[in-house]
Amino acid sequence: MSLNDFNRCLLAAVVLGTAMWIGCNKASENGKSARLSADTGKVPITTKSEEARKEFLRGRDLSERLLGQESVEHFDKAIQLDPDFASAELARANASATAKEFFEHLKKAEGLADKASDGEKLLILANVAGVNGETVKQQNYLEKVVAAYPNDERAQFALGVYHFGQQEYAPAIDHCAKAGELASNYSPSYNILGYAYRQRGDYGNAEKAFQKYIELIPNDPNPYDSYAELLLKMGKFDDSIAQYRKALSVDSHFVPSHSGIAADLTYMGKTNEAMTELLRLADQARNDGELRLAYFGLAVVAADGGKLDNAVQQIDREYAIAEKKNDAGFMAADLQAKGNILLEEQKYDDAKRQFDRSLQTIEGSGLSQEIKENARLFHHFNEAAVAVGKKDYAAAKTQAEEFRKGAEASQNPVQVRQAHELAGRIALAQKQYDNAIAELQQANQEDPQNLYRLCQAYQGKGDTAKAQDYCSKAAAFNSLLQLNYAFVRTRAQKMTAGKKS
Repeated sequence: MSLNDFNRCLLAAVVLGTAMWIGCNKASENGKSARLSADTGKVPITTKSEEARKEFLRGRDLSERLLGQESVEHFDKAIQLDPDFASAELARANASATAKEFFEHLKKAEGLADKASDGEKLLILANVAGVNGETVKQQNYLEKVVAAYPNDERAQFALGVYHFGQQEYAPAIDHCAKAGELASNYSPSYNILGYAYRQRGDYGNAEKAFQKYIELIPNDPNPYDSYAELLLKMGKFDDSIAQYRKALSVDSHFVPSHSGIAADLTYMGKTNEAMTELLRLADQARNDGELRLAYFGLAVVAADGGKLDNAVQQIDREYAIAEKKNDAGFMAADLQAKGNILLEEQKYDDAKRQFDRSLQTIEGSGLSQEIKENARLFHHFNEAAVAVGKKDYAAAKTQAEEFRKGAEASQNPVQVRQAHELAGRIALAQKQYDNAIAELQQANQEDPQNLYRLCQAYQGKGDTAKAQDYCSKAAAFNSLLQLNYAFVRTRAQKMTAGKKS
């Protein structure tokens, strides 16, 4: 996800989900666990209950196969059998359907970390650092785990997924490949390998990785879903839908596939069919997270069709689900999404009100001080975006500078890329095209809005060939449903078609 999706998803560490679950050793007291770890080279599991350990391993197996809903009951049983089971709390956090549940279980895991093995504690602290946006700490913790347990495939995988999240694909591939070498049947490594190769534009190796993933667990839905997403990216929409349908034939409740099919149908111009697919998902939803996914998808399809008022209404439905449970994380994310849609509508004062409400929601919550500080920092980003829309460039530059200083201080590469994005947006609005290009090329290149902005900058400069290139990339971005793509897809297609004609 692009970091603009931090607006929607405060669960920054959830991307590490299965990566954080640890090696398999017999349940025991800490001393015996340490000896077993030395023998097997794996991070030990610390629990006083053999039955709890068995439930944890059942849950972990399901989670690593992206069957999060099915894993929850096993993690809950493990926690019931051993209330001091830190790794089970961490796993339960990452399997949660709501932000509120996630933070509750992560807080418990953090509180129990001192009762766990050193390796488990490091993995818990890495999750906490990731959620707090402390990427330097996060990497440090994960590197310590790998240094201590180099033969643990899950430790290698965790570090690989961290690098993937930072858009550092070479080390992501190295660590995931190492995980596969350590355990040839460890299927998650091939999933992330496929995505890492895809992000580098190496579709051949991506396809090989996903085919290996299918070979390892042919009776699971996610390998077909992942392969379908590659085909979606390649613009092979009919083939993609066929793979998504195969995933659903394996598990009719595998909700990501409904969302993927809706994306294919949207890009094929079959908007009504896309909406039908998402309404089917809403009808089948088993929890708040699945229902929210359906409403968000409907918002994106509406935005893609230029129906921004309807998109706002769908986000309001999402917000109502979170509000019922006072889920501050998701409430704030929904308000951010609503603000971004209103920005597209050029309703700048309305957008600002939503951004202010989002910050107030986080400030008034029980979330960590680090998360609150990140929200305050990101509010400068939002204020700058509103000021750009109003053509108040002095205010925009002041807010952008505040954001830049905070991003550089955090050494968070995602935030640094966002700082460049802001500078590029300001320069583009002021028709300073060389400046805009220099800044936007250092922004997130996996955000289709930035690709479209580069198209506009090169067009303004009179470089039609490069404008065409970036417009084509933005037009054919073919991601899963996301607002950033919906905002620019049709415009990029029209610009590309106009230049070709």
